[in-house]
Amino acid sequence: MNESRHIALLRGINVGGSNLIKMADLRASFEGLGFTDVATYIQSGNVVFSAKPAAKQKLTKTIEAALSKTFQYGSRVVLISALELEAVVAQAPGGFGKQPARYRYDVVFVMQPLTPRDVIPQIATNPAVDTVAAGEHALYFRRLVSKATQSHLRKLIAHPIYQSVTLRNWNTTTQLLAML
Repeated sequence: MNESRHIALLRGINVGGSNLIKMADLRASFEGLGFTDVATYIQSGNVVFSAKPAAKQKLTKTIEAALSKTFQYGSRVVLISALELEAVVAQAPGGFGKQPARYRYDVVFVMQPLTPRDVIPQIATNPAVDTVAAGEHALYFRRLVSKATQSHLRKLIAHPIYQSVTLRNWNTTTQLLAML
């Protein structure tokens, strides 16, 4: 049976001194679940791996349960297939990521069963600073660097929907795609 490539985006690890997990330990945990070709990218909980075909929801639950038990925290994971990440990058709005001196670019990944279209109405923007667009698998958030302190993206942290999303900057998103 062929294996398929996935990326697990972990929420809330190695942020602000909470849920500190060494990447070597995280890789070992994924390998212990029988996954292969496991690699991590930066310290914020990005794991690229291969797995035997399984329902996405089942795979997500397996990973969350194992991480919660091993690392003693309430693990929440956004699982993305290689094909889905390819679509995320391909569906980015025109010019997204092209002016890093002028804009900060973030991709907002949504936990199933929610969709980006479910989440977009709940994300506040400052029209003078922010733009947000929905793709099939993620939201694309752009904000002016010169007015970043006026961005409403930080208000997302206080919103209940924040528990059902995870953010990655555009560079991380494209690097993860390259790792696949």
